[in-house]
Amino acid sequence: MTTIDLLPDATDMGPVMLKTAELARLVHWYTAGVGLERIAERPGIVELGVDGRTILVLEEAPDLRGPNPADAGLFHTAILYPTHAALAAAVVRMTQLPDIQFAGTGDHHVSEAFYFADPDGNGVELYVDRPRDQWVWQDGHVYMTTEFIDPNRFVNEHLDRGTFGQSSIAPVDAKVGHVHLQVGDVATARAFYVDALGFAETTSLGNTALFVSAGGYHHHMAMNVWNSRGAGRRADTLGLGRVEIRVPDAEALGAARERLTARGIPVADDGQSLRFDDPWANLITLTPASA
Repeated sequence: MTTIDLLPDATDMGPVMLKTAELARLVHWYTAGVGLERIAERPGIVELGVDGRTILVLEEAPDLRGPNPADAGLFHTAILYPTHAALAAAVVRMTQLPDIQFAGTGDHHVSEAFYFADPDGNGVELYVDRPRDQWVWQDGHVYMTTEFIDPNRFVNEHLDRGTFGQSSIAPVDAKVGHVHLQVGDVATARAFYVDALGFAETTSLGNTALFVSAGGYHHHMAMNVWNSRGAGRRADTLGLGRVEIRVPDAEALGAARERLTARGIPVADDGQSLRFDDPWANLITLTPASA
């Protein structure tokens, strides 16, 4: 792919929107555990984030059903913390929540991660990156693996006990690091997210998972078929409502619109952002960071 076919290096992830039947319960989980704070509220909607910047939008939708585990949709939202100490503090906060659903750990070589499910069953990854100069690239693909992390050892090594408890809020530079989706097949995901949208493929696991990014990051998005092989378009359910991707400026937005429309993908353009569905009806919004 040429540079004009790719999303700009400065592309990043914006807020993720989740639909929930129990708004107050989910707000408590993401504030008390993850460490987000209320940024804005309006009837049926709460925006959570840090330092005035929205990371997660929770929308109450009591009339919707829950998704089937084999449906396309959200695999997990991944919150990136800036330091090992910040991640260790989040892990400890999570263990203090009642009925916490802990789903495991993963040393991925490029990052270290802890996995949970929120009270609605949405996957959540809390992670910290290793320095980029420690990542291993070969032929345009980054080496990633999954090895066990002992949670107790991680906390003992990294928790700043002198400051823990002074604040329950995540650091101001915490953000959505990546979003991982369940899809029906990898080839279709590659055609959409790489060939049309303009991410670069960074690694894949045969025909079971694909990882893509902009600017040489290990991945801004991933798609897998581990639970959802053969899934078709989603119904409107609880769970994932919208994924937002931030591009640097209006020029990048226009280039993305041209790539998508050239491939016959319907795009709604309100002059400020683009809205379109991926092949499984996961709603994607593209917004310029300068807006």
